[in-house]
Amino acid sequence: MKELLWVACLYVLLGCGSLDVNGEEDFMLLAGPLTENVATGEHECSLPVAAASEPYFKVLQSRGVTHVKVPLSWTQLLPAGLPSQPQQDAVQCYKTVMKQLLKVGIQPLVILHGSSVPDALRSRYGGWENQELVKMFQQYAEFAFREFGDLAQSWVTLSDLGSIWKNGQTTQQNILQLSKNLYKIFHKRFPGKSAERDTFLEQSFPSGFQWATSAESFKVEGGWLEGGKGETIWDRFGHDNLAFENQTADLTCDSYNKVEYDVYLLRGLQVNTYQFSISWARIFPSGHRDSQSETGALYYDKLINTLIESGIQPVVTLYHWDLPQALQDNGGWTNPTIVEAFKDYADFCFSRFGDRVKTWNTFSSPWVVSHVDIMLTWYLVTHNIIKSHAEAWHVYNDNYRATQGGKVGIALNSDWAEPKASTNPEDIAAADRYLQFMLGWFAHPIFVDGDYSVALKTQIEMKMKECPTSQPAVLPVFTSEEKARIKGTADFFGLNHFTSRLVNIAKGGCTPGPVGVGDYAASVDPSWPSTASDWISSAPWGLRRLLNYISLEYLSATKVPIYITGNGMPTAYSTETINDVSRVEYLRKYINEALKAQALDGVDVQRFTVQSLMDGFEGPQGYSERFGLLYVNFEDANRQRTPKQSAYFFSGVIENNGFGTPTRHVKKVAEITATPPTSKLVASQVPSEAKVVWDTLSRQTKFQRQVYHYGTFSEDFLWGVSSSAYQIEGGWNADGKGPSIWDTFSQVPGNIPENANGNTACDSYNRLDEDFFMLGALKVKSYRFSLSWSRIFPDGRRSSLNQKGVDYYNRLIDGLLARGITPMPHTIAWAGYGTGAMQPNVNNPGSAPYVVAHNLIKAHATAYHTYDDKYRASQGGLVSIALDADWVEPSDVHDPHEILAADRAMQFRLGWFAHPIFKNGDYPETMKKQIFAKSELQGLSESRLPSFTEEEKNLIMGAADVFCINHYTTKIVNHITDRLVPPSYQSDRDIVENEETDSPTTAIEEQRAVAWGLRRLLNWIKKEYGDPDIYISENGAALNAGILQDDISRVFFYKTYIDEALKAYELDGVKDFIWSCATAAYQIEGGWREDGKGLSIWDKFSHTALKIANFDNGDIACDSYHKIEEDVAILKQLKVTHYRFSISWSRILPDGTINYINDAGLNYYHRLVDALLAANVQPHITLYHWDLPQALQNVGGWENDTIVDRFRDYADLIFSRFGHKVKLWVTINEPYNVAMVGHGYGVSAPGESFRPGTLPYIVGHNLIKAHAEAWHVYNDKYRAEQKGMVSITINSDWSEPRNPYKQEDIDAARRLLQFYIGWFAHPIFNGDYSDVMKTVVRERSLAAGLSKSRLPEFTPEEIKRIKGTHDYFGFNHYTTVLAFPLDYGNLAHYDADRGAGTITDRTWLDSGSGWLKVAPFGFRKILKFIKDEYGNPPIIITENGVSERGPENLNDEHRSYFYEKYINQVLKAYMLDGVDIRGYTAWSLMDNLEWATGFSERFGLFYVNRSDPGLPRVPKASVSFYSTIISCNGFPDPELGPHDCMSPEPEPEATQEPVREDSVSFLGMKLSINEAATGLNTTFALLVVAVFAAISMTTLFFVKRRKK
Repeated sequence: MKELLWVACLYVLLGCGSLDVNGEEDFMLLAGPLTENVATGEHECSLPVAAASEPYFKVLQSRGVTHVKVPLSWTQLLPAGLPSQPQQDAVQCYKTVMKQLLKVGIQPLVILHGSSVPDALRSRYGGWENQELVKMFQQYAEFAFREFGDLAQSWVTLSDLGSIWKNGQTTQQNILQLSKNLYKIFHKRFPGKSAERDTFLEQSFPSGFQWATSAESFKVEGGWLEGGKGETIWDRFGHDNLAFENQTADLTCDSYNKVEYDVYLLRGLQVNTYQFSISWARIFPSGHRDSQSETGALYYDKLINTLIESGIQPVVTLYHWDLPQALQDNGGWTNPTIVEAFKDYADFCFSRFGDRVKTWNTFSSPWVVSHVDIMLTWYLVTHNIIKSHAEAWHVYNDNYRATQGGKVGIALNSDWAEPKASTNPEDIAAADRYLQFMLGWFAHPIFVDGDYSVALKTQIEMKMKECPTSQPAVLPVFTSEEKARIKGTADFFGLNHFTSRLVNIAKGGCTPGPVGVGDYAASVDPSWPSTASDWISSAPWGLRRLLNYISLEYLSATKVPIYITGNGMPTAYSTETINDVSRVEYLRKYINEALKAQALDGVDVQRFTVQSLMDGFEGPQGYSERFGLLYVNFEDANRQRTPKQSAYFFSGVIENNGFGTPTRHVKKVAEITATPPTSKLVASQVPSEAKVVWDTLSRQTKFQRQVYHYGTFSEDFLWGVSSSAYQIEGGWNADGKGPSIWDTFSQVPGNIPENANGNTACDSYNRLDEDFFMLGALKVKSYRFSLSWSRIFPDGRRSSLNQKGVDYYNRLIDGLLARGITPMPHTIAWAGYGTGAMQPNVNNPGSAPYVVAHNLIKAHATAYHTYDDKYRASQGGLVSIALDADWVEPSDVHDPHEILAADRAMQFRLGWFAHPIFKNGDYPETMKKQIFAKSELQGLSESRLPSFTEEEKNLIMGAADVFCINHYTTKIVNHITDRLVPPSYQSDRDIVENEETDSPTTAIEEQRAVAWGLRRLLNWIKKEYGDPDIYISENGAALNAGILQDDISRVFFYKTYIDEALKAYELDGVKDFIWSCATAAYQIEGGWREDGKGLSIWDKFSHTALKIANFDNGDIACDSYHKIEEDVAILKQLKVTHYRFSISWSRILPDGTINYINDAGLNYYHRLVDALLAANVQPHITLYHWDLPQALQNVGGWENDTIVDRFRDYADLIFSRFGHKVKLWVTINEPYNVAMVGHGYGVSAPGESFRPGTLPYIVGHNLIKAHAEAWHVYNDKYRAEQKGMVSITINSDWSEPRNPYKQEDIDAARRLLQFYIGWFAHPIFNGDYSDVMKTVVRERSLAAGLSKSRLPEFTPEEIKRIKGTHDYFGFNHYTTVLAFPLDYGNLAHYDADRGAGTITDRTWLDSGSGWLKVAPFGFRKILKFIKDEYGNPPIIITENGVSERGPENLNDEHRSYFYEKYINQVLKAYMLDGVDIRGYTAWSLMDNLEWATGFSERFGLFYVNRSDPGLPRVPKASVSFYSTIISCNGFPDPELGPHDCMSPEPEPEATQEPVREDSVSFLGMKLSINEAATGLNTTFALLVVAVFAAISMTTLFFVKRRKK
């Protein structure tokens, strides 16, 4: 027993008792010490004396001495006083003394301190009155316990108290406190025997501890001949009928074909690490590289990738006993050439898998490999294994470590060897030999000095002398070069440990093998629990001792961590198959011993691996022993795996990271967000607008309906599973639960088939760990479960609160959060209260369903508002209601009566609850009218459908954050006139429902698997309820009771239903991607002086001579100020989800300030926004699109820095008036054009061009500050409530070098981008102007003689305020240019500063604008540039389009081509480059005033017929093309056949032919040239006739006059 004694023994030979003498065992006969330094009085250790002391100790032992004093010298051990700087010679000297004592059977009594304090400490701290010296002594004591604790059981702290004690009270108090501290430290480190040894430590491992399980290739893979795999020695072993009952590893667990299945189960375990071995013969069938099998490598690629995708780190063992038979035929591990073969194999594995695998074991349990060979070759096998390991380590170290950053080690197996007689020195020595022959055989060369230990070599040499004729052992010799190459070849110490042995001395004679050569015998204590294996008995405490031994023996100099790479026990094949309680107890104790070693002893244990994941082929034992956490049914061809109780236990240990007090560990869970409704929806029409679903999808051909769609949901898509309390919990009357209506209903015989009930159900109340395992394995992001009301409030009221029920749900929720799963708890009108077919068994079909539903809706709304008012702000959750929703298909989609019937059925089923909550707070109109009419015909005075008060409607409306549906099937309906008596919900509907007979049946009668109905249902909800966020909260198929694992019909059910949801998501736009088109106020509105609008700079600019082509202006433009309905109609025709338009600042604030607000202007935009929302089009508003109020321009405009405050005030006003309805904002459109085109080149308003080197920079500076202030206004005042996004829209061309091989051109292209997109993006996204722009402008300014840069500077405060003022990157892009350097000399101009000229490639297609060439490739490149340059912000493309000039042609094929190519580049940027693109906006909705070019350039999707005073909008061909892209959400793969989205609805025909632009004015009429020519010729002919007639008449007149 280890003891800490507080006594001073003063004589050389005397008896001394411990503090609590307990009979003969505690008696000491004490001698010593050996030597003393006469000069100092210190007992210092001398190696020569220590080495020669054994004879003296034997004499003492013969005289009955039990203990010898070993005084340690603090000064000699730690000259500097620091435990980190010990004198190693002194440490080894004291260890030698103690080992010599133990060898002869004497225990050392270690004395920590005599009198001398290290000089370094005494000079710094003085005496014992100083607390710092006391702390240093405590550190010294801990150092001594750590170094000598395994060699000494008895200790004395201070042996000269007298000289210390007289130093006063402070010193005495310090010494007493030190004594208490050391006592605690000592007993914490050395808990003692029996009860203390087996004390369970309730503590956790440190954060980051690695939890693993393992599998070995030959034990689990199977596939012995698949993929070209070569034969292994275990294949041959099994086929030679050498295993138990002639079993083989041909199939084993079939893991070769079950990667996903195995990783699924690993996820359930929650391990963060999985250790598996590679089959050498699967990679190199012959053992050599020239036979490499790519199929084998691909298998391990798949396994590794699947693990990593599930967050599990792979740990790979290169060799776990399954040598290629081809190598074995050539001598195997006895042939030295195998070293090179293993090196080459390791090299391949590192190169192929090392980019993903960061931990490697070269070998696992190599001692076993050595011992399965012929006895006389054991030592040669070990020799070659050690050299092979070292070569593999050097391959990694030299070729891969720098780039891959992994670790390579070796997993050594070892028992713990406990001396059978703990005080018998011969047994102690025998136990040490046991360890040297098992563990040290490999560990000493690798971790100590590159060679076998002296003890091993000495013992073998002794045996060779004893047995000169038989030579039981021949130990090969390492050369000096080999020793140097082997030493230190491990980055960690891997340990496989399973059991312990009691070891005693025994003469082995000349028998080969460790036992014979080692002269020891090993046994087990009969009291140790046995296992199914003869060689494994449970002795958990041995693990802790072994870990301490390893730390002391092998890791004192080489500090590497210890990974426990294997620990476990077998059960018999047919016992404890699932309920393996013995394994649970085994693991519990062994893991706890590892914890003690780590937490109490300071051993650096970093991983614990349970062997093994699943039952497998156990070599000679075949399948008769089971090591797995998972039970494998080897009689089942599918090799079904079932978690055992040990799996759930281990998962729980992992979750709690040990055995400490359970704490709430929360992994990151999926963020559930909801898009708030933008406005109140109006009541549904009869039939509803959602009937468009029947007009479109219901008219698909069977082929179109059945085409399978391949695609993916977004990464944040929420996958989940669900359950409900009564169906799974059981525990119906456990722990105070009250009865529910289902408890009552199910107890009545005959109510449920076979009189089943939920008394036990799935017993989830008692089996949460098993449920957690399944959920974790499924990898779901959410779990929807219900709370049992009567488990929490047994009588339904708060006063009956049952805390145990609350605790159960808290355990459930905490367990989900610990696994990163979002908990979704949830809390019947017709079936229960109508037919009585379900609880509560009420049969009142005419009114009870409506009354119950009425109360359910009000109860839901009350609960919603309770959460909203009291908990949302702090908890941030979502609340909704899950509605049952079958899809209803009309029997004839061409018959209006059947359409009405289907619509009525949907409103009576889904709309009953959804319409009040998601629309207007009241029931659907068709339902109210139908039931009222029926009630009236039944002679009732009022409707059987209750009414909501106005207050209740307001409470109910909007009382849901998301739209949750439970969907299972589809029904076919026909219209009928149903009976009036008796009154019934069913007959109120006037429909008859039938099955859809073409679809598969399920186990539930009349519930067929009609997958295509889900897509239609989702679209109907989108149309009917304003495109809410939809959660499919239930969907599944019932199978007959006899079908267990092979539920292929359910697989097909989910495959088809999920695909229909995917179609709705990707093809129908039931998702979040933004498809938009855009306009700007001045370009389309007109109404330039109407309703109090002020003048803008564009009003003035366009009325200034020679500023606008053709003297055009925006006085009327497209007259959108008067055409809201027409504009919204064409938006609906386009099928866009959003519409980006700008607000005219001067229409709202005529003088630009908030001194006067023009309500007429506000009303116009309110009407526009409301009309958009009613059409399910989201507004995306730009605050400033170039039309500054002229009043502000009169005082300097954007040059005057007071504009920043004016813009902030304007933005504040707009946010306050429209923010509750508008969620997307742009502060300023294209600030580059405002600054440079308007204030540099002067070709846009306000037309400034006289200071191109300074004014653009000043304007740009103020634009950036104005944007930032507007963003902060929104962020500070409105974001929390309105939840919108605000950013700026920046435009830029992409810039390519004119000559891609010329560095000057490359530099020019880069510089151009920094002066273009970077001018505004860099301050906002990165902070301040780019270094390129600042440096260039500054240097050119100074060179021109200026005192400072022409580019203004932001103050540090402004930089901080500007940086990060974005919620997305708004981006306008049209074309690409080719850049080259261009020197402008000293010209003070923006163009000269950027020093680049541009041209375009003559092969690029033209457009109607000279500056716009069609170059789609540049779009992808600049999007990737934004990602890389600005941190991959979410991007909304806010403008992209192409123009035309000349005669109008509605067949604008160039525009369709443009959109196809440019949008496809966007898709490539998103899919291939990982650019975070959230939306795309086409420019523009309609032809409009294209600024200075007037109406001559046309970008519109819709042609505006300017020859018609009504300015009608006429669709061009590109409308159909763009709307199809929107419908398809991109470009479906043509190889998959025609897609539904590719069949657009027919476009409305143009009501009027466009007037051709080549028309001429002729006599006040607009005629074509041909028509005018004909008119002119006719007129000329008539004129000739008239002239001729006139001449004739004149002649006749004169003739007649002459006659007179």
